Amino acid sequence: MIQRKSSLQRQFLIRMLLVLIVTAVVSGGIQLYLINTQISQETESQAILAAQSVNNGMGETIAASAAIEHQIDLKLISYSKHIADLLKGKEPDTIRNDDLKTIRDQLGIAGITLLTRKGDDIVGVASTDPTEIGFSMKKVGFYEAGTMLLAGGKPPIPGATYLENNMVVLPIAQSGSHEEQAAFYKYAYYHPPGTSYVINPYIEAGEVNQFIRQVGPDAWIPKLKQENPYVVEAAVLTPKVFADPALEQKLYPPLKRVVNGEHEYQTDRDINLLKKMADQPVKDTSIQLVNGKKLYKMFMPVQKDQVVYIALDYGKISAPLYRHSILLIIFGLLSLVALFMLTASFFTRIYRNIQKIIQQINHLEKGNLTVKSDVSDKGELEALSHSVNTMTDALHQLLTATYEKATKAQIVSAVLEVEANQSVEKVYTISMETTAKSRESIEDIQYFLDQIEAHLEGQKENPNAKEILDKVDGMRNLAKDRTNNTTEITITLSDLIKSLHGQSSELSNLSNSLMQQLGKFTF
Repeated sequence: MIQRKSSLQRQFLIRMLLVLIVTAVVSGGIQLYLINTQISQETESQAILAAQSVNNGMGETIAASAAIEHQIDLKLISYSKHIADLLKGKEPDTIRNDDLKTIRDQLGIAGITLLTRKGDDIVGVASTDPTEIGFSMKKVGFYEAGTMLLAGGKPPIPGATYLENNMVVLPIAQSGSHEEQAAFYKYAYYHPPGTSYVINPYIEAGEVNQFIRQVGPDAWIPKLKQENPYVVEAAVLTPKVFADPALEQKLYPPLKRVVNGEHEYQTDRDINLLKKMADQPVKDTSIQLVNGKKLYKMFMPVQKDQVVYIALDYGKISAPLYRHSILLIIFGLLSLVALFMLTASFFTRIYRNIQKIIQQINHLEKGNLTVKSDVSDKGELEALSHSVNTMTDALHQLLTATYEKATKAQIVSAVLEVEANQSVEKVYTISMETTAKSRESIEDIQYFLDQIEAHLEGQKENPNAKEILDKVDGMRNLAKDRTNNTTEITITLSDLIKSLHGQSSELSNLSNSLMQQLGKFTF
């Protein structure tokens, strides 16, 4: 199976695209992580500020209301002692309701109730309010405290704003006698020493409640929601009432699930959390979807076993940050796309110039020396193109000169081969004729010398004849040598001519082969 090669441009663009995608995904993920972290920090900061604002309002209200309440306590103490002076020497059975009403009107208080022991209970026997007659301390859980008070002691009543022997002043609490319509009063209980009754003067809670409504959490929370658009709801909660709902039904101490504000976006998780916070008051935050609204909830423990609850609109907080993050991501992607396009365009131009040089080299590979590349990018590729063009010109000149030399060599070798062929035949003919003539001449000479030798054989006594005979042998040998030399020379010359013919033929073949090789080039 043939595997297709991927072009350099394709490889580069794919790798660049992968790098850009990875960069976009990683940078987008990091930005989302950072923006989520920022949203969490911003939301928590907003929630803490809101909770601290409510807590500060509570602290200021508690301090101010405590000062007011202390003044009221002092008034109630003085009223109680003044009432005791007015009732001095009277028994509970002789004190009439009208007497108490007269004192009430003189002091300008809400009412007075006289309590004494009846059997195993301490009940109201005289009062400015008929509903207070028959009020049972045992019923509301204060029998032991009433017994200790009648004994001249200091009953340990939790939450009491003033506590001394024979004297107790309670915080604002709901009346146990007004069942049809809830009424809230501030009660004082005073046992005049030496008597068998307890004087219970009380005033309406309007003064303190009005102050709390004006400067307390009930005023702070709407102001907070108005100033902070992210706050959906805020409240002051009592966790132990969530853990034990029956506490809300008791008259004292006065406890509510929602002390101030509102807790409408309530979930099962909130209730379970508040039950746990009754024993382990720890700050808790969570993001919840309630009634289609995404809320960031914070529960922060504060003083007096209470919890400040803040619910923020998480969608409203996160939307601007997400928009900002999305804009950053979009502009980042646009920058990456622009970078990719710019890089791709730049590399494409480089790739095209490289392709021009590659095409020129491919033509050179096929023998075409007339093709040149035209690259003008004022860089290394232009220098490379110029070098290749120069090399092509040099090869063109070299091969042109070689072709001309090869042509001349072919012509010369052809002429030499023809002439050598003709010379071989001529030399062969001359050699044969010369050899034949030499042999005929040597035979004539031998015959002549034999006759001379025969003639001189009879004249051996003649000294000249003997000398001539000696020279006849030398002449015979010399003639043989000359004939042999002539034959060898003609043979050698013939061989030389044949060799020259073969070499000229080989030279002709080589020149033909060179011409065929050069014929593959175009120049």
